[in-house]
Amino acid sequence: MTAMFVNLPVTDLERAKAFYSSVGFTINPLFTDHNAACVVVEEDHSYFMILVRDYFQTFTQLPLGDPAKNPSVSTAVFLDSREAVDATVANGLAAGGSEAQPASDYGFMYQRQLTDPDGNILEFGWMDPVAAEQGPEAFMAQQQA
Repeated sequence: MTAMFVNLPVTDLERAKAFYSSVGFTINPLFTDHNAACVVVEEDHSYFMILVRDYFQTFTQLPLGDPAKNPSVSTAVFLDSREAVDATVANGLAAGGSEAQPASDYGFMYQRQLTDPDGNILEFGWMDPVAAEQGPEAFMAQQQA
């Protein structure tokens, strides 16, 4: 089975753990210490490893950028409904996140961008099941019928 781990640099591990917990993810204590925390996005499949910047730096000889000033990645997580997207982003905003731009509503897909307190960009979205399975054209045809 394939699993994905996305490593994110953070300046304050406790603040980052609280933020990621607030948007509905859980922390796996078996893989959490003073340098890093394993954030479970989807059990057995998708995880964030939030790493304090000094520890993150041990994985590369290149200088770390500041995601708040020069973002280089945006991680999208799709949820089961538009309401779940709105609730998740509201929880993240209450926990110190920010939303730099308005929601994007394409009819078949809805997305909101949430930036964590360290500047890492998350996109929470929902896609109509017909569009997800058959493509956006199938959704549009269903709307016209």
